[in-house]
Amino acid sequence: MPATAVPMSTSDHIAVVERYAAHNYHPLEVVLDRGEGAWVWDVEGRKYFDCLSGYSALNFGHSHPRLVGRAQEQLSTLTLTSRAFFHDRLGDFARELAELTGKDMILPMNSGAEAVETAIKVSRKWGIQVKKVDPERANIVVMDGNFHGRTTTIVGFSTDPVARDGYSPFTPGFTIVPYGDAAALEAAIDEHTVAVLLEPIQGEGGVVIPPDGYLAAVRELCTRHGVLMVADEIQSGLARTGKTFACDHELVVPDIWVMGKALGGGIMPVSAIAANHDIMDVITPGSHGSTFGGNPLACAIGHEVVLMLKTGEFQERARRLGEVLHAALRTLEGHGVIGIRQRGLWAGIDVNPSLMTGRRLCEGMARRGVLAKDTHGSTIRLAPPLVCTEADIDHMIEAMRATLDAG
Repeated sequence: MPATAVPMSTSDHIAVVERYAAHNYHPLEVVLDRGEGAWVWDVEGRKYFDCLSGYSALNFGHSHPRLVGRAQEQLSTLTLTSRAFFHDRLGDFARELAELTGKDMILPMNSGAEAVETAIKVSRKWGIQVKKVDPERANIVVMDGNFHGRTTTIVGFSTDPVARDGYSPFTPGFTIVPYGDAAALEAAIDEHTVAVLLEPIQGEGGVVIPPDGYLAAVRELCTRHGVLMVADEIQSGLARTGKTFACDHELVVPDIWVMGKALGGGIMPVSAIAANHDIMDVITPGSHGSTFGGNPLACAIGHEVVLMLKTGEFQERARRLGEVLHAALRTLEGHGVIGIRQRGLWAGIDVNPSLMTGRRLCEGMARRGVLAKDTHGSTIRLAPPLVCTEADIDHMIEAMRATLDAG
């Protein structure tokens, strides 16, 4: 902003956005201009505890010095080559991420939706070339209540009418079954099934956690029937739940890991899938790609993220602070909170709908210095950065309590 320019107010900024940007979001009326750690500030100097973390893209907090430093270093050397050439950052990133996931290979992309689309393509091609499924009948089983992104293929198997309606016709080849129901999944698998795609925890649905043993049952069914288990860990993975991946809570290893969000350190979009040679080798030169996927800047940041995860520090913080969060949330039961679902530092909170909507609760919390996101009416999601403190959690709980008490 020029030195002589008049600073714009919150309402000024919102008016410009409403005039010139498509209305595909309904954000809270705060305009942020700075972030550090678990906190953000708006254009008028107000400070907020960020309890959304960019839908878990900011697991390491805002402006983490290690990640910012690595990004700045790479910005000054090389940012993009396309995959038409090799560059010196991809190898280290690919090796370290493959080791973290326990797989032979990775395929880097940018957004989470791109990674899901990549997993779908790899699964189908594997099914056709390796399993020898009829190319016109290859099928993937997906879950009711899923959220895997916004592409037309992905929303085609969404069960959320807001995400789906108006975008047909859709890509065929998907069967929807109830989430958490292993019997229904088994009934849906047939000789044409190539993969089962699921979120180990459904984040967009309100942090919906399946019954104990469900992921292990999915793994057993996929192995027995010769289909791929594809785990979308874009929100649940990379330390959010107190383990590196949410599947780790049941000692389950899928055939394909799908990762994104936190892989970019909250700095830029970085995503990837990971699988072994017998699956990934169906991808050949020219059959899939991305100009920006695996670019030097993304690889430098992603590599640093993986090195940070390999210390185990952030998984342990999520586990320990998750226990603190759980104990604090329990004190709100009976005081407007009617349901709590939590794994690590990630929680879905159901509010008594006769008291207020999730949106109203989030607005009240924002006035008290806490930012959270509502979903599906009377539910809110909490996913603070893993660098937060117990005092930060106390601040969040008091903001929630005061808002609920105010009715």
